[in-house]
Amino acid sequence: MRGMMTTLTIGERVAWYRRRRGMSQEVIAGLVGRTPDWLGKIENNRIELDRLSVIMSLADVLDVALGDLLAEPSLLDWTSETGLETVPALRTALMDYRGITALGAGGMDVEPPNLSELRGETGGLWEAYQGSRFGLVTNRLPAILKHAQAAVYEFEGDEQDDARHLLGLTYQLAATQLTKLGETDLAWIAAERGLSAVRPTGDPVITGSLFRSVGHALNSTGRYKDAVRLTNDAAGYLDQYMGNATPELLSVYGTLLLAGSVAAARAGDAETTRTFLAMADGTASRLGRDANYLWTAFGPTNVAIHRVAAAGELGDIQVAIDLGPRVDTAAMPMERRVRHALEVSRAYSSWNRQEEALATLLHAEQMAPEQVRHHYLGRQLVLTWIRQQRTKPSAALVGLARRLQVLD
Repeated sequence: MRGMMTTLTIGERVAWYRRRRGMSQEVIAGLVGRTPDWLGKIENNRIELDRLSVIMSLADVLDVALGDLLAEPSLLDWTSETGLETVPALRTALMDYRGITALGAGGMDVEPPNLSELRGETGGLWEAYQGSRFGLVTNRLPAILKHAQAAVYEFEGDEQDDARHLLGLTYQLAATQLTKLGETDLAWIAAERGLSAVRPTGDPVITGSLFRSVGHALNSTGRYKDAVRLTNDAAGYLDQYMGNATPELLSVYGTLLLAGSVAAARAGDAETTRTFLAMADGTASRLGRDANYLWTAFGPTNVAIHRVAAAGELGDIQVAIDLGPRVDTAAMPMERRVRHALEVSRAYSSWNRQEEALATLLHAEQMAPEQVRHHYLGRQLVLTWIRQQRTKPSAALVGLARRLQVLD
């Protein structure tokens, strides 16, 4: 169904599902605490609908998944782009019973790699993810998962602990990537498998990093309050290790708080949002600079990026428009740069500065076309701009819409 509705705005999808449910605008509006006039403007694209908290409330009353209203890309969209059946292979790797039991571990059909080679493969794939090369990541993950699982069964002692760390990080990457693919159930499984893999080591750094993946999985399904609770619980667990925290632990702790700040903003909890951001800012000050320990891209710049994202989710457009364009992301990994550009484009659009919004989005597409195409914000912004045009849309806008596959 999602793939069939990519040419509809979110408001138009709300109208489609509402009519399918046989519900009036008055009923739906009342259930979300709004007026029928507001809902009518949403459905007719006279009001932009880009805050996930509002979209989630509509998904709840319409009894559909958040991804259905966002029209997240189907698995076919992703695999057809790479020309490879990558996601089914990743699903098979995650569902292999030998990954969670000792049964048949000797018959995993792969030779356990040298740990140094495995570390290089894992790091290279994380770098590809941060470079917004998502098709490549999905394609290579199944093989690396099998190698890491085989290494855990092959080695003993300290070497096995090293293998468990690498397996945990590989599962985390799988969870992160699957969240981008809209495969939230598989993302949850990957995060759970990662936590199980590293638990025997007692390593708070890798454990904390995987907690963040659980939070992302909760966020992607609209369970924002649960994600906030997880952030509080996970931060409480890590607090005992923070006295003499390493740069790696500081980065994991700070990034966990940043993810929690967005969850709190989507839950409409401005106070908790500010608390998490302040804690993350203090952690960034302890770290002292922008860094990329454990591929967190954590530091003062990432805190600023999340301030803009949280402001956008809370509807604080003045904060987003004042701060967003001034954040220098040039030293950040590509995935972070483009994600911030999407937020800046949203802020410009909400401020009725469509020309600057379009220019920002076009620049983001030049940097990472795959990421822009598959993020709901880019698709929603472009569709809304086209629907709101009173004259013929510009060639640049029409071209972008076609490349994002939201225009017939």
